[in-house]
Formats: sequence, C-alpha cells, structure tokens
Amino acid sequence: MKDMEEKFPRALWVRLFIYLVVGHIFAAFAYFLFEAGAR
Repeated sequence: MKDMEEKFPRALWVRLFIYLVVGHIFAAFAYFLFEAGAR
C-alpha cells in the first residue's frame, strides 16, 4: 500500500509537467503563426 502512495503522486507530477511542456510548445507555435500572419 505504501508503494502505491509513493508512486501515484510522482506519476501525477510527471503528467502535469508533460502537459505544461506541451502547452508551452503549442502556445509558442500559435504565437509564431500569429506573428507570421501579421506580416
């Protein structure tokens, strides 16, 4: 039971970190598209 309690938060943090990175990449891509479209 203790092993499960140690593993779950780590998986949650990893998933959160991945979502954060993907979100930033998507935001940068959208920003680049808007900047390129404005010119």
